[in-house]
Amino acid sequence: MLVKDLIMMLSIKRTTAQNKDFIDLVRLLDIELAEIDGEEHGFYSQYNKIDKINHVVLLYENELAIACGAIKEYALDTMEVKRMYTHLAYRGKGIASRLLKELEKWAKELGYKKCLLETGKRQEDAVALYRKNDYQHISNYGQYVGIENSICFQKIL
Repeated sequence: MLVKDLIMMLSIKRTTAQNKDFIDLVRLLDIELAEIDGEEHGFYSQYNKIDKINHVVLLYENELAIACGAIKEYALDTMEVKRMYTHLAYRGKGIASRLLKELEKWAKELGYKKCLLETGKRQEDAVALYRKNDYQHISNYGQYVGIENSICFQKIL
């Protein structure tokens, strides 16, 4: 029996952190990160509040929100990528890369020259995603300086 992969019909939505679908996906992200980060989760969660995020991208399959990400101004020429998450059932299909490209496109449209981000070293899939999408490893920045589990990246747009 020949099985064909169905091409997923995805739509992209630009919104804000007040969007209910974004809030729901961030809850799932935080549950997953609490397991991965263990005792360090409290440190990281203080820097992952969404109340000051104004640029959110959601990916939908039909009406179902399956992935999210956001950008937040870090400096006059730099956006920080925040709250990247793809629902477990949709991983490994290129969705996170598509989402990341949309965030970069939006940052560029807004006049920013680069994106930077922090992720945990134990989040191997995330590290691989950023490397695959041409993010370069940089020294830890801001609140992540000296944090052993943090790994930081940037990409010139």
